[in-house]
Amino acid sequence: MFFSIIIPTFNRAHLIARAIESVTNQDFPDWEMIIVDDGSSDTTGDVVRIFSDRDPRISYHYSENQGAAAARNLGSSFASGRYFTFLDSDDEYLPRHLGIREEVLSRVPAIELLHGGVEVIGDPLVADCFDPSKLIPIYECVVGGTFFIRRDLFKRLGGFSDIPYADDTDLFTRATELGALIEKIDRPTYRYYRTEADSLCAIVAREGTEGIKRFRQKKIL
Repeated sequence: MFFSIIIPTFNRAHLIARAIESVTNQDFPDWEMIIVDDGSSDTTGDVVRIFSDRDPRISYHYSENQGAAAARNLGSSFASGRYFTFLDSDDEYLPRHLGIREEVLSRVPAIELLHGGVEVIGDPLVADCFDPSKLIPIYECVVGGTFFIRRDLFKRLGGFSDIPYADDTDLFTRATELGALIEKIDRPTYRYYRTEADSLCAIVAREGTEGIKRFRQKKIL
């Protein structure tokens, strides 16, 4: 298996089909999709099972709510791919997203983390992880959904840290400090939607990181 695609989701029954179909429509077929439902109370599971019942590459796992970072880490424990990559359930891949990355990684197999290539739909500003009171362009950030990380590097890093915000920046920083070979690709084939009021970026922009803690408490109750 070349790619393991890990999708964390929470109450995205109205959106997750779009994300899944953006993967099944890719022209590169050597992938598995691992969907981790982080305690949804809507019909997310029913929507996902429509796809998993007809495509053995898709698996569904339900867990009690722990947050997106923990859901991605749980998904990685089921993954068998050479590279782990990610897709938020309210985002989507554009055509050839996987194929273009496979070409780069096969040409330069020493790359341990490939990232970049995002198209933003909606508000292009997010809260700065170093100063959440400040808004900065997404294009100045690393976007975890665009990560293609070798499984051995992901394991060495211990996965994503359980922090309220910017766990992708944290992972990227730790990979850099470890001396991993990191490359960036600019072709924008990951479509990042900034249209949902309950996305983590939207919550932090409105309420700061304390808003994330309140949101997670509401989900657990």
